[in-house]
Amino acid sequence: MAFASSALLPVAPVSDNCMIELREIEKRYPTGDTETVVLRDVSFRIDAGEFVAIMGPSGSGKSTLMHILGLLDAPSHGTYLLEGTDVAALPEDERAAIRSRRIGFVFQAFNLLPRATVFRNVALPLVYAGMARRVRRAHIERALTAAGLPADRWQHRSNQLSGGQMQRVAIARALVNDPALLLADEPTGNLDTATGEVVLETFQRLHQEAHRTIVLITHEQYVAEHAQRILHIRDGAIREDIRNHAPRIARITSPHAHP
Repeated sequence: MAFASSALLPVAPVSDNCMIELREIEKRYPTGDTETVVLRDVSFRIDAGEFVAIMGPSGSGKSTLMHILGLLDAPSHGTYLLEGTDVAALPEDERAAIRSRRIGFVFQAFNLLPRATVFRNVALPLVYAGMARRVRRAHIERALTAAGLPADRWQHRSNQLSGGQMQRVAIARALVNDPALLLADEPTGNLDTATGEVVLETFQRLHQEAHRTIVLITHEQYVAEHAQRILHIRDGAIREDIRNHAPRIARITSPHAHP
């Protein structure tokens, strides 16, 4: 199912159900008369329906890798196949079109409009996509329900919500276009442990019940252990590709609480 750029054995047999395939990806930035290499010879596959954590310390290259996976940046060298399409060499306007339709982003900082309602925040990708107002409501309600935000919060402004609720709104916004790939960049980084569990439970539920393909970027081993597979990145290279046969199960303290 996957392979790493090192000499490690594949964690599972290769299948044709491939969502992401990276081949010898490099990213270099000019620094004066020299170049800084941020990613080196990164190769791996992620199948549709996998929940994968990419874990590494600060400066390991994981954020740069996330930007390339999310088509926010292009590699200096190598091939990136997304759903079988070679997207690495596409012009920016074509990458932007694929990004808006096929990739949902969840960021550490939520990136919500503070004075807009939950409904309005989740609607924004549909507005930008030109979807008619009369059609949007069902998409928004479906995304908010999938993200686990109670309906009595949907007309609140985002600045009236707790951190966990805001991250659920951000997850709903990422889901509203029904993307093929969900990318989460340190999604629990601004949350306390209990609230982070709620967010991790949401990702696990989306993976298990809706078979979403999820790539979660983190520097925390504890967070990574909630995924079914962990890629360890260090010094710009994938050092380990580990199948997690017993993922940690997110626990919500109270079923009546809405963190």
